[in-house]
Amino acid sequence: MSANRRSEAFFAFFLGTEAGAGGRIKVMISPSFISALVFTTATVALAAPGSVPVYDVRQFGAKADGHTLDTPALQKALDECADHGGGIVRLPSGTYLSKPLHLHSHTTLQLDAGATLLATDEAADFTGDKPGGFIPFIDGKELVDVAITGSGTIDGAGAKWWEPAEQARRKKAGYTLPRPNLIVLTHCRNLRLQDVTLQNSPKFHFVPADCEDVLVTNVTILAPANSPNTDAIDPSVSRRVLITHCRIDVGDDNVAIKSGRKVPGREFACEDITVTDCTFLHGHGVSIGSETAGGVHNVVVRNCTFENTENGLRIKSQRGKGGLVENILYTDITMTNVNPAITFTCYYMNNSQGDPIQPKLPTEDAARAVQPGTPIYRNIRVRNVDATCAKAAGVMLGLPESPIENVLFENVRISSQTGLTVRNARQIEFKDSTLQARQGKTLLLQNAQVGGL
Repeated sequence: MSANRRSEAFFAFFLGTEAGAGGRIKVMISPSFISALVFTTATVALAAPGSVPVYDVRQFGAKADGHTLDTPALQKALDECADHGGGIVRLPSGTYLSKPLHLHSHTTLQLDAGATLLATDEAADFTGDKPGGFIPFIDGKELVDVAITGSGTIDGAGAKWWEPAEQARRKKAGYTLPRPNLIVLTHCRNLRLQDVTLQNSPKFHFVPADCEDVLVTNVTILAPANSPNTDAIDPSVSRRVLITHCRIDVGDDNVAIKSGRKVPGREFACEDITVTDCTFLHGHGVSIGSETAGGVHNVVVRNCTFENTENGLRIKSQRGKGGLVENILYTDITMTNVNPAITFTCYYMNNSQGDPIQPKLPTEDAARAVQPGTPIYRNIRVRNVDATCAKAAGVMLGLPESPIENVLFENVRISSQTGLTVRNARQIEFKDSTLQARQGKTLLLQNAQVGGL
């Protein structure tokens, strides 16, 4: 067996994927993803004292007193590091108040224990080129070999932004008031986010957009449960992303895999995304969508715990924003007091209140022509899942013209107040599984083919 084949076999075992025989989901581990993990290991080794240049921001004039604006010193250290071919930009213990910062290639931003990189909360500091738009607190474009590491914290100071955003949402369902994101890296390769805490972003916390070979490991992401749109990790139009051993407690999606557009030369804009060994507290679970137009392929969610989340396992889209979502594996999942456990819907936001949990479905919905924006969900496996739900077990809502198809629930146990609604679906199979509803039927079926219960 070649070295690449041995590596693929090892990582396939580590990620819990399976061969394609017998209808099982097959997730290919590409050599470039293996290279990204090798890069991560090498970077950790290179970060040993004395092995690479270290640029201490204090030497560039940073005060770290939480009051003085340290942006010039921080950016100068980042620029100097890049000008000399890369290295480590180190933030020792202290609070560094800053306006937005720009990263460069071959750079590790290291926040030591006790270090907090704190964003200002003045809108003028984040004003972008587009009217009404904002730039993120930390950004970078067209980069390679970038890491943000250490035991410190990056704080977005988002509290000032949340109440106006919530008021705007109440006036217009589904509206998300423009706000800065915390970290956005675009068109980048070989990214590593490790050991740090991200908290209190005005909006999304970490967005790798159009990126390849991304590792997020041992990261804590925090925001109040009622803070609007504070997604934790949003891989967008990205490939080969591994999110592992993270603790996430936020006000919106814990992870949201987004695929809003086609990418020339690629069949799937998002593929080979793995979420493993994570704990999700408040938040909206692990989501695919709502933008799926570019296609999503090969997603594994494995060995994760959900507690008190609004939604658990979710695929969400709607007519006009949809695309092909296939080869999805959820395995070894524990969910406690979630609401609900399963949400696979092609009617996301199809209601006047903007409540995706209780969508207002049309009484009669005639099939329409299948178009490029039609959501298509198929080849989904849910295995070894235990869930307790405060209300409904969940929903599986396909379209008349595009039923959800080929879904296997194996060794799944869900206890809930009301049952699982399945509409416009076929080849749905339950194997060694139980649904327990304290009220009404366990399965509510409409135009659905379900077996095994």
